[in-house]
Amino acid sequence: MKLKSLIFCLLIAGASFAQATIHFDKTNYNFGKIKKGIHKSVIFNFENRGAKPAVIEFANAECGCTQPDYNQNPVLKNQKGNIKVTYTAPFTGVFKKRVTVKFAGEKEVTELIIEGEVI
Repeated sequence: MKLKSLIFCLLIAGASFAQATIHFDKTNYNFGKIKKGIHKSVIFNFENRGAKPAVIEFANAECGCTQPDYNQNPVLKNQKGNIKVTYTAPFTGVFKKRVTVKFAGEKEVTELIIEGEVI
């Protein structure tokens, strides 16, 4: 029984230290209604809460109508950076697009989502 308690305590302690070092202010944005053919952009801000500088390894959009733009310079501890995501509305209708962001040295990726309706 003591071994089970010890393992449980170690798991709880490990989970409390396993916090993400990159924190985004928001990861979803709704443009609402936009006109076809227009370029609309949103900026996703993040803060580096880790001890090491944060570098965006990649930011990949799921389609050619969505374009992420970011600085590849390191973001130091407690500093802020951002990723600008621009959507070009090619077709009418509801849309939901994803941008997958990976920081060097981080195991997890972050998914940024933009959505809206093209009229």
